[in-house]
Amino acid sequence: MGFDIIGKLLNLRKMHILHLFGVIYLEKYRRWRKELKESTKKHFKRAGWLLFYLYIILLSYFLFFSEHYGRSYTTEGYRYNLVLFKEIRRFIQYRHQLGIESFVVNVLGNVLAFAPYGFLLPLIKKKYRGFFKIMFLSILFSLMVEVIQLFLKVGIFDVDDIFLNTLGGVVGYIIFAISHAIYLRRTHKKRGKRGK
Repeated sequence: MGFDIIGKLLNLRKMHILHLFGVIYLEKYRRWRKELKESTKKHFKRAGWLLFYLYIILLSYFLFFSEHYGRSYTTEGYRYNLVLFKEIRRFIQYRHQLGIESFVVNVLGNVLAFAPYGFLLPLIKKKYRGFFKIMFLSILFSLMVEVIQLFLKVGIFDVDDIFLNTLGGVVGYIIFAISHAIYLRRTHKKRGKRGK
């Protein structure tokens, strides 16, 4: 009978040791998963910054240096448009005479050129997440571009461009917000399935 009690205690002790090893293993596994997740986030963030820098370089090239868009020469005087929708109306009204490329580049191109700004900025920095933040930053960035164009006498300072660029930044942010919401919903569903 004494050996029976000792045997039960030893079995109980083995169970506790196995349980302890299981807990330690699970904890190590959780730490490893967390470290992997953090590492993935860091790589993702670095890739986001790299894309953002490449975007700024390409945008700068097209806005200030591209010969195809007439940036290889400077004008004699300062050229500007301070009347909102004047140039947009002109490009829409005379699109057949100006050509479809000119219309697409000047109207749709100004929107599409700033969409990555509105998408990438909140992706790489959480503090830039917010509709009005991105709208304000898009206005500032576009204004900066237009002022540089004015002083370098490359292109035209155009309030229509500021409007269209801001619209592009906002469109980019809306695409980011929808994509981010879908991502969060999917990760919450996966977590819910794991918990069940």
